[in-house]
Amino acid sequence: MPVLGVTNQKGGVGKTTTAVNLAAALAERRRVLLVDLDPQANATSGVGIEDPDHHVYDVLVGRISARRAAVKAEGDGDLWVLPAAPDLAGAAVELDTESEDLGRLAKVLLAVRPTYDFVVVDAPPSIGALTLNALVASDALIVPLQAEYYALEGIAAMMETVRRVQGSLQPELRILGILLTMVDARTRLSGQVEENVRQHFGDEVFDITIPRNVRLAEAPSYGAPIFAYAPESQGAAAYRALAEEVTRRVRQG
Repeated sequence: MPVLGVTNQKGGVGKTTTAVNLAAALAERRRVLLVDLDPQANATSGVGIEDPDHHVYDVLVGRISARRAAVKAEGDGDLWVLPAAPDLAGAAVELDTESEDLGRLAKVLLAVRPTYDFVVVDAPPSIGALTLNALVASDALIVPLQAEYYALEGIAAMMETVRRVQGSLQPELRILGILLTMVDARTRLSGQVEENVRQHFGDEVFDITIPRNVRLAEAPSYGAPIFAYAPESQGAAAYRALAEEVTRRVRQG
């Protein structure tokens, strides 16, 4: 059972959209745990969970087990969520980036890993104790990258962070794939960015790309993954295809 971290130090690249919809797509056929490690709690609200009794912060500080804190998301899929809340920001201050605190998430997930086929972690769009916990707990990373030039500037810093974590905290961590998001096939810019990324990163880039899609942008306001809100949309088709490619890459190792 792999733990997949969805992370990028730059915000606005479709990170949470990817975490939510990839988890929901995988959950159509498998049992999946979505861990919302972002204090903004967008992944939590994005699957329709409001005011849960417990949050991932309670798990990190040892108040409750991950098994008891997990909440079943609405819908047909077997999707469970460790929800976030704004007080998770306090954990980012309390956790020491120079201590064993960076392995807290990995430790709490050990007890539930056999229960799920996949764990998907939505990391904050920054580098700090929470994001480092996500990286240490992950077996492989999915790095969403918006198809624009400013997004390219942040990918080098992300890769350097990954190399540092591999060198000192999680030597088995690998990049499962870089995911191009918000791709507009009508524009030359998207095509140029995709060409540059594929030339530079080669097979590390997912074959599937996520289109710029109005339905994907609307779905979070309805508290639902794209498959519940607009199951026939281009966005839904893209994330189902991504789930298939992710599964294939995980099997290939």
